[in-house]
Amino acid sequence: MIIRSETTADIEAITQVTVAAFMHLEISNQTEHYIIHALRKAGALSLSLVAETKGNIMGHVAFSPVTISDGTKGWYGLGPVSVIPGSQKAGIGTLLINEGLSRLKQMGGNGCVLVGDPGYYRRFGFTNVPALVYKGIPQEFFMALPFNDTPPQGIVSFHDGFLAES
Repeated sequence: MIIRSETTADIEAITQVTVAAFMHLEISNQTEHYIIHALRKAGALSLSLVAETKGNIMGHVAFSPVTISDGTKGWYGLGPVSVIPGSQKAGIGTLLINEGLSRLKQMGGNGCVLVGDPGYYRRFGFTNVPALVYKGIPQEFFMALPFNDTPPQGIVSFHDGFLAES
């Protein structure tokens, strides 16, 4: 398994993996592939990694900048993260997320936020930070991972690409 940055040649495979990964997920509107395209088109994919085995894309993770109302810079949003059905629960998502977080730190990032299952994301160090809020989402599903000792305070906004529906 190789974890590497996406290339232009990977775009269609990333779309296919993302569509397949979210197709039967009840909490999804099945717009995740549109989000990735919108982020890419806007130049807002700060980090886009693929998991590849024998020339096949098995998974993908995207990271994009977020804004925080207190003006803190260098924070990113994690997601979407996708693993092809049949290979889920085999550690591919974990490899992608760990590599992505490591690269964000190397890029000088200050932290990462996400909306997701606390039972899954706590293993990476994500926690609920009461001083950080994402409006419209129950606080227990909005999680943050500061890369230093001082988490920001305020309202978090993801890139407009997350509003993409087609």
